Amino acid sequence: MDARVSELFGSGNGHSSGSGGVSSGKPANGYGVAPKKSSAKNKKAKARLSRNFKPSNNTPYLPPEVRLKIRTQLLKLVNPTQYRFEHLATQMKWRLQEGRGEAVYQIGVEDNGMLVGLSEEEMRASLKTLHRLAEKVGADITILREREVDYDSDVPRKIAEVLIRKVPDDQQFLDLRVAVLGNVDSGKSTLLGVLTQGELDNGRGRARLNLFRHLHEIQTGRTSSISFEILGFNSKGEVVNYSESRTAEEICESASKMITFIDLAGHHKYLKTTIFGLTSYCPDFAMLVVSANTGIAGTTREHLGLAMALKVPIFIVISKVDLCTRATVERTVRQLERVLKQPGCNKVPMVVSSTDDAVTAAQQFAQSPSITPIFTLSSVSGESLDLLKVFFNIIPPLSNSKEQEELMQQLTEFQVKIPLTRYSLWSYSGICREGDHLVVGPTDSGQFHQLTVGSIQRNRSACRVLRAGQAATLALGNFDRSLLRKGMVMVSPEMDPTICWMFEAEIVLLFHAKTFHKGFQVTVHIGNVRQTATVEAVYGKEELRTGEKAVVLFKFIKHPEYLKVGAKILFREGVTKGIGHVTKLLPIVEYQPS
Repeated sequence: MDARVSELFGSGNGHSSGSGGVSSGKPANGYGVAPKKSSAKNKKAKARLSRNFKPSNNTPYLPPEVRLKIRTQLLKLVNPTQYRFEHLATQMKWRLQEGRGEAVYQIGVEDNGMLVGLSEEEMRASLKTLHRLAEKVGADITILREREVDYDSDVPRKIAEVLIRKVPDDQQFLDLRVAVLGNVDSGKSTLLGVLTQGELDNGRGRARLNLFRHLHEIQTGRTSSISFEILGFNSKGEVVNYSESRTAEEICESASKMITFIDLAGHHKYLKTTIFGLTSYCPDFAMLVVSANTGIAGTTREHLGLAMALKVPIFIVISKVDLCTRATVERTVRQLERVLKQPGCNKVPMVVSSTDDAVTAAQQFAQSPSITPIFTLSSVSGESLDLLKVFFNIIPPLSNSKEQEELMQQLTEFQVKIPLTRYSLWSYSGICREGDHLVVGPTDSGQFHQLTVGSIQRNRSACRVLRAGQAATLALGNFDRSLLRKGMVMVSPEMDPTICWMFEAEIVLLFHAKTFHKGFQVTVHIGNVRQTATVEAVYGKEELRTGEKAVVLFKFIKHPEYLKVGAKILFREGVTKGIGHVTKLLPIVEYQPS
């Protein structure tokens, strides 16, 4: 792509987007029929445009959209007819549905990607029409950025990128989960405290105190458990956090988009907790926090490797830049760039230094897994914090509405996370409502027990419906909570869950000091399952060494588990580490433990 185009708009976006005057992806004209032929009036408009603007070899282009296109005239957003207005409203509804409540429109861009631009008056009229369209479909618009394109034209012309966000109903806001990784003392909890509380840190860790759950965490300043914090954005793209809202319920009521941060431990002795958080909560993205003054140290490489092994898209935040000189910060950036470009990573680092960079990074990050944005900021001075907020505001979900709908049509399945007074769950598929009857298990003997769902809460606020891909806590009335443990599932009574003691998996041994063979015991992580298992057989080989691949038969040593073929597996024991996926289950009816 031309360098000037990259400078203007980057290379596409991850949202469902429209371009042109406004161009958007819908078959034919949005009603399933071929568009009408251009009228004489339209031809005159084209002629006037061609006199004012003549494309040259230097005319920039945006890449064409992947979706089917409808060719829309550049000036159609200026005083559109009633029929045209209704057509654009239908188009916008479809866009918002595809983007799960969000869409990006590019104004002043032809359907073929040519950056034509609009005059000041035309841009005002087009934005006014967009605002009317958004009001009609129950959404708000936010101008992300504007740029001038005055190639071969006497009159300066502009293009604009506009975010359209729908206000959802019944707590069904767009929710993205971000796992926070990084070495101990890199500033993870402090950064989350600043983002969610709305107040800068005092340099001595004041911002992180509200995030800690245990006394020893407050005393040492080190996270040892998994905690959750929320950052909201309303339909206009404004931040909603505890600085203006006293409770999580108020944040949920005001927010159209929610970022749920999963704060994980950085110390090596809490590695099993960090792995459990990554495997069981299925984060959409991972944020690796690196201290500017120490660089890549401690568990930084290990956390980066875990995220990549689980195929979680990752971006990097370099914190504590207020403690270092610019040369030190640049050295840390170069160190990270070298690691990211190594053959094992094959990432494309992208340093974010302006609002334009943040917008482009958010769009390209969701579109290409190889892009890795790098932010440099301070939780004390507030330097570049706004760029990170812009990034969170614009970043789109990885799954589209069709995939979400398919999951919701399946039978209900929840993964049990933390069995306390209320039960922390993550919805894998289906829909759950208050009063639904489910079964939970397996117990140590492989049985399932019936229960009834009481109240439901998402982000500490009441919710009537829980859909696939959402995390929540349930109240289960008089059910004996001593029967619950991590690794269990709550499923529909109509489902026939496969329970097994033994399973086969195709694995790659990432590291082992000696040889990996039959009889070796490892801690296995599969989704929300974490249990010690014994290697019963290594098919085709006597033993495995670092870097080798094989199909291995594992056997749980404590109790049977609910697994699925194709599930990702991560195992470890000391310095031994490996990854793979489940290839075959040996159901409990075929094998009974002695």
